Amino acid sequence: MNYQSLFRGPESSLDEQIESYATRRVPTDKRWPRPAILLVLTGNITAMFWFLLGGQLGFLVGWPLLLIPIAYMVLGATVIGGLIMRIASKEGLSLPLLSRGLGFGVKGSAVASIVYGVNYVFYFIFEGSIVSHALSEWAGIPIDSFWATVVFAIIALVALYYSWRGMHSMNLLQRFGLPIFLVLFVVGMYMLAKGYVLVGPGEWEATGAVGGAAMWQAMSLVNGQIVFQGLIATDYGRFVKTSVGYRGTSGLMFAELSMCAVVVLIGAFLGFTMLRHFDGADNAELAATDPGLYFAVIMGFLGVIFAIVTQVRINVMNLYSGSLALSNAADALSSKRIGRQWWMVGLIGIGIAIYPLNVLQYTDKFLAVTGIMTNTWIFILLADYFICRKLLHMAPSENIDFDEKSVRNWNPAGITAMATGIVVGGAGVFGAYPSYYASFIAMALGPIVYIPLMLLTKGRYYTKPSAPSQDTAAAQPVPNRP
Repeated sequence: MNYQSLFRGPESSLDEQIESYATRRVPTDKRWPRPAILLVLTGNITAMFWFLLGGQLGFLVGWPLLLIPIAYMVLGATVIGGLIMRIASKEGLSLPLLSRGLGFGVKGSAVASIVYGVNYVFYFIFEGSIVSHALSEWAGIPIDSFWATVVFAIIALVALYYSWRGMHSMNLLQRFGLPIFLVLFVVGMYMLAKGYVLVGPGEWEATGAVGGAAMWQAMSLVNGQIVFQGLIATDYGRFVKTSVGYRGTSGLMFAELSMCAVVVLIGAFLGFTMLRHFDGADNAELAATDPGLYFAVIMGFLGVIFAIVTQVRINVMNLYSGSLALSNAADALSSKRIGRQWWMVGLIGIGIAIYPLNVLQYTDKFLAVTGIMTNTWIFILLADYFICRKLLHMAPSENIDFDEKSVRNWNPAGITAMATGIVVGGAGVFGAYPSYYASFIAMALGPIVYIPLMLLTKGRYYTKPSAPSQDTAAAQPVPNRP
């Protein structure tokens, strides 16, 4: 294998590239080298979200306390992501398809898939808003104006182009996009050093009271990411060769998360440095954590280009993962199949409609909600795989069934456990108790409710009574329907 082949995937037909095995297993001969998958994941590593998160964590707890939530995120996401990615690579299945067999059923997994897809709507709008904010600062276009929405739509169409053929077109984008990102970032740091008073870690003081509440808020911000980063990686990790074990998948996650942590720290540095520049603004802290705004201030038009390149690189991933989730939900709920690519078009339409709300101001609340939803879901899947299947042998842990001919539509254990976690976690978001506890309580509650329910039902809701054997069902793709 030559050097270049390490960063490219196997040849496949155009139809396979576009559909990207959204509703069936990835064949063993279509698996990708790990460096090629990590290259695709660099779009996530350099997302503007990490700059913003770094600023928020720094303002909450200051230095060196912000290292605690960062370390928790890196280590937690490495462990959880490594486990989930290994399951996905063994089975060659996306998480929505895995959910069918791992405690939710065909239609039950559709509910989880919709929840999953909604996350990507937010992140898609989030990254796109940063570009519009950069252009607004440079060109004087109001953030909530019609023309800002037009700009958002144009950049979204560029992302759509590079996510249309799935892994193949995203791999191409990241190959030439990463060097551009790095060059522009170095230029930006040079311009920052020349024109501003740099604020180092010794001056990173929290902007509010530092105590238990502030630390819990910081931990809550990253808690959703310990699972969500694993979810993102697993959408691509299903292409990992089946011979790669837990150590290999955890290595992929650690490599990605370590680089994300560096960007988070840079985000804290930029936030504290730019806070002085925005002193006196209506919301100086919000401005100093908005990468689109401060890169445009620092770099002018080059900052706009930097924001565009960065946003396109991450939003192809948001469109891709969101389309996988929604494609699976529709496949389970409707008799008419809609191709994965058209769900990306739908995501763009929703993003354009919601863009004027300026979602950046709701980041903390959204991260609390997404932590509740995604953490509860994934901890249920892990409980099913490692406890119900591997420990209690309630179902096979190999060739997990996902075919609607054999898997039940609903598994009450998974649905009940997830609903319980979301309701109790949601109560915290709505003020019944401090919201920063919500995602932690929900992710613990899901497995606590799920395992006793599975023992009570004795695993009979995994498959239909007259289901074909799992070996037969697992070997067949989901059939086409009229």
